[in-house]
Amino acid sequence: MGATKPLETIEVETNRVGCDGGGGALGHPRIYLSLSKEGVVDCPYCGRHYVLKQGAKASHGH
Repeated sequence: MGATKPLETIEVETNRVGCDGGGGALGHPRIYLSLSKEGVVDCPYCGRHYVLKQGAKASHGH
């Protein structure tokens, strides 16, 4: 039985984030993710967990 690596949580101040897994040989193609109305999103490639920073207001404009 191996322990699983905990997901990395990153606080952001915008409702749209770009993720490349940290770049380098261990990264993945850059993708852009939109936070949910609850202010969270997980990267489907690397599992990074993005959360809206407390006090920040996500704008869901056009």
